[in-house]
Formats: sequence, C-alpha cells, structure tokens
Amino acid sequence: MKKRECDGRGSFTIRKRLNRLLLGAAFSAAAVLVIPSVPQAGMMGYVEAEESISGNTVDNTPTIDRTSGRIINNDDRADADEDMLYYMQSLEVRYKLDAKIMEKLHKVFDSAVYYIANTDMTVAELWSYVSSVKGEMNSAAVATVTMTTSEFLQVGDNWETPTVSAGQQVSIVLPVINFGTEELNDLIIEPQISNGVSEWPFEPDMTNYLQTEPFIPGNKTKEAAMENRREFTFIFTVRSDVMTGYYPLKFNVSYTKAGIRSEKPAELTVYVKTVGKPGSGFIGGSGQETTGAKPRIVVTGFETSPEKVFAGDTFTLTVHVQNTAKDLAVTNVLFDMQAAIEGEDKTNTYSAFLPTSGASSVYMDSIAANTAADIVIEMTAKADLAQKPYVLDVNMKYDAGVMFDLTDKASVSIPISQESRFDTSIPEVVPSDITVGSQSNVMFSIYNTGKTTLYNVQVKFIGDSVDEASAFVGNLQSGATGNVDVMLTGIAPTMDDGTINMEISYEDEGGNVTTTQKPITLFVSEEMFDDMGMGDGMMDGDMMIEEEGGQKKPGTIIAVIAVVIVAAVAGVIVFIQIRKKKKAAQMLAEDLSDLDDNI
Repeated sequence: MKKRECDGRGSFTIRKRLNRLLLGAAFSAAAVLVIPSVPQAGMMGYVEAEESISGNTVDNTPTIDRTSGRIINNDDRADADEDMLYYMQSLEVRYKLDAKIMEKLHKVFDSAVYYIANTDMTVAELWSYVSSVKGEMNSAAVATVTMTTSEFLQVGDNWETPTVSAGQQVSIVLPVINFGTEELNDLIIEPQISNGVSEWPFEPDMTNYLQTEPFIPGNKTKEAAMENRREFTFIFTVRSDVMTGYYPLKFNVSYTKAGIRSEKPAELTVYVKTVGKPGSGFIGGSGQETTGAKPRIVVTGFETSPEKVFAGDTFTLTVHVQNTAKDLAVTNVLFDMQAAIEGEDKTNTYSAFLPTSGASSVYMDSIAANTAADIVIEMTAKADLAQKPYVLDVNMKYDAGVMFDLTDKASVSIPISQESRFDTSIPEVVPSDITVGSQSNVMFSIYNTGKTTLYNVQVKFIGDSVDEASAFVGNLQSGATGNVDVMLTGIAPTMDDGTINMEISYEDEGGNVTTTQKPITLFVSEEMFDDMGMGDGMMDGDMMIEEEGGQKKPGTIIAVIAVVIVAAVAGVIVFIQIRKKKKAAQMLAEDLSDLDDNI
C-alpha cells in the first residue's frame, strides 16, 4: 500500500460518500427500532451486522468480494466507510456507550476514513484494514463494560502444561479460581470432548466426564483466590493416533450466582503437549495441522553505553535480535537476562550484573518474520569485578503461529575494565644541592593500588639543569611495589626554582599508555675555585714552604693531611646515609607487600 497525494483526488467523491453515510445512518436507526432485544452489557457473543445484510444494502449493490486483488475505487471506499459506521453505531446500542466513549470511537472512525481516502490498496487489503479498525473500536467499547461473573473464572497460576505420549493414561488436574467478590454455587465442570483426532487428544472412552463443586467463595485479592481455588482431576487415555504438538483442552463451567443460574457456561482453556508416534503428523494449539519449521530468534550483536564499562558503573545494554523465519512472526516474546555468577566460594557468590529496575526480563508483543528488534536494559556492574569479559545469557521464550512455549538461548560477552591507580613514596634527593658535573641520588617506591596490572612501568627525569635519565621498573601486579634508584648528573646551573619533572608512565592490557608527572627539587650551582695561590708555585709558596736551613714546616703538612681526612670522612658519611635510606625504602616496600598479601 502507498499513500495517495492530497491533490484534486483528495475530495474525489466526498459528497457521494456523505450521502451514503447519511443513508446508512438512517438505515441503522431504522434497524435499531426493529431489534427484538438488546444484548446485555459485557456479553461478547456478537455477530457483526454487516455480514447478515451482505448483498442487501440500501442501494442494492451486489455482494462484496472482499478477497479480490483489484485496486480499490471510490465505491469500495464508500462501502468500507459505511460498514465501519454501521459497526460503530451497533456498539453504541449494544453497550449503551456514553458520549465520552463515543467520542473515542468517532476519532478512530475519522482517522480510518481519512486513511482509506488517501491510500491505494487492493480490495483484500482494504477489508483487512476495516477488520482491524472494527477490532480497535470493539476494544475501546468493551474496556468500559463491567465484566460478567464468567470472566472472573480462570485457570489457576499453578497450572503447568503437561507432556503426554500416545497410549499413555494421564491425570489432568484443572485448578479453577474465582476472581470475583461474590460466591458461586452449584458448579458443574465438563470437558468439551470430540471424536476428531485433530480436536481432542484423548480416547472418548467415557460418555460422562462431568464433575461438580458446591461452591467457590468470593475473593478480594489474587492471593485469596489462589488459596480458595478448586481443583478437578480428570483421568484420560491418550489416543494411539494422537498427533505431535499442542492440543487445546476446553472445559465448560456452569454456576449459580445470587440464586440465578448462568445463561451459558464459562469456558476455560488449557493446553497439553502431545508426543505422537512417527508419521502421526503435527498439530498446533488451535487444532490445525502444521508442518512448518520451527522459527528461531538469534542474537546478531550488542552494544553498551558508555562503550567502555568500568566495574561499579551503570550502563545501558542494547542486544540486537532477529526472527530468522521467512514467513512466520513470533509473539509473546519474553527475554530473560542472566549474568554469570561470580565469587570465590559457595557462600560468597553474586551476579556480575544487576538490572537497575530489579527485573531482568524484557517483553515484546511480537517480532515480524525476517525482522530485527532491539532489547534495551539498564544494568550495573559489580564494583569488585576483575578486569575481564563476563558472559550474559539471553534466554528466550515465545509462541509462533500454532506452536507455543518455544525456547532459544544465546550469550553475549561484556568486557569489564578496572580503573588503574598507583601511588608513590616521598622521593629522597641526596644531596639536594650539587655543582655542575657532580651527581645526586634519587630514590622512591611505586605502589600499584588498583585491581589491574600496570605494564612496562618506567620513570624519566627531565630538567634544564640535569642530564636526562630514566629507570625501567617493569610490570606491577595489583598490590605490588616497584623501586626507583637513579643518579642525576648536573649539567648547568639552576636558573629557576629547581624543579625536576619525573614522568611516570605505564601501559594497560590494550597497550594504551598513561603518563603522570610528579616534581622533585634539585639545585645545581657552578663549581667554585680557590684564588689564593692556585698557580704552579702553590706547593712552593704555601704548602711546601721550607724552613731556614732547607727543611719543611711540619704545621703545613699536618694541615694538608687534616683536609684530606675531613673530605674522606664526609664522603663516607654521605655514602652511609644513602645506603641507610635505600635499605629503609626496601624494608618499607617489603612490609607493604606482606600487608597486601595478608589482606
């Protein structure tokens, strides 16, 4: 079908159609006057009026062929409008609808008239559309009508579809509950038995399967209705020629309410799954044979928002599915998401993902044949998940045509990431002041405080006053410690505040590099020289002054020796301090590692 353009044809036969509608309204009013009785509100057994007058309309048009593939004309459109108008008026009379509900019906009617007037379609498509419009009208009307007592009688929630085989004797237990608030008396329950193998799966070996019940009390809640249910057991023998599939089992329930016997029994329907002998054929839940292949729902992909999910994050999961059947839609589709169970022992287990709404199921009315659909659910990843992919199972249950409770299962794998974190000890710079050409020792530790491994950890020292240096630490597991010990050489006097940048970098599992900078302070100054007698004759003029008579002064020699000793002692003290600090840092790292293991 395609939309018609709203040009001159948009008002092609408006006057003609209005005339026919007015005639139809008059005819309907006359018909109402001769209706012998009006059905009670809420009764659903209605036969459409247009079927009874087909071929005998006001203008004596011939019987309408509603299956033709011919493109509709203006007369067809007028016939469809007239048919919908009659149906709307019949609903008003039957259910005694008020003005508010009639306004809703008129909106449905007006929308349908406009659509038909501006759409090209075949005759068959036209009347299929008319049928859907009448169904919409009927739903709007029935929604306002109080349900009869028979509609409160339902099958209990504890019913489970049994599976039976050819020749097997089975017990069928029918649970009946009363959702109404009024007591029902003198109940009679009887199955609708048939001799046809396509209509009834059991041997008709008894003439009377009737059972009775004195009363079922009224109930105000579903829980009370389930507690006061009545269960009726029927013994059947499965036919030897039973077909494979689902058979509907229909039961009539008659009752008395407030001293008045029901005009017609309520009908309860359950299903039984049958397994026939080879070659017995297949049957659907409606009693019609089918040999079609079972449709499949497959998962074609998924995506998350945000794209990268971290432990503890809430994210939206969109799963793409498709009905692979070429000519059969699936209905009543239920998707149930079940995440992998995590935990180190049986007493400490949990699902990796939890739905934020509290429900892990998503329902869809239907998925058309060979059509894709999306399942959207919001979930939260547990905060203590390790960095790895986690499996999410997608369990599917659905109906297709006359096949019921079909199932499929698929899985998706959602990668979870952990935030990488590290910390460092306070860097020790010894000495903190050096001259050009001399060195200073820098020591500190790096602690991996996250739950993921840091790969290829390395540290670079960058500054204008020192020669560039680096240290490679390697891989740090979660909770591990790495030590850095580097000698920095001064190459130029410090011209700023003495800041030297430490660039600490590492890679994650995907090879992505993260770099963090931390500052240290180191001052570099020019080397100072003594101007007092530093020439070639220093030893002769100062340190090597001879006494009269050609002998050296002993005081000068002692002074030189004292200077040498002081310098040596200072060097030893610096060396000992450096060794002590290294040892203290190593002991601290070992203590932290032991503490992490104990935790």
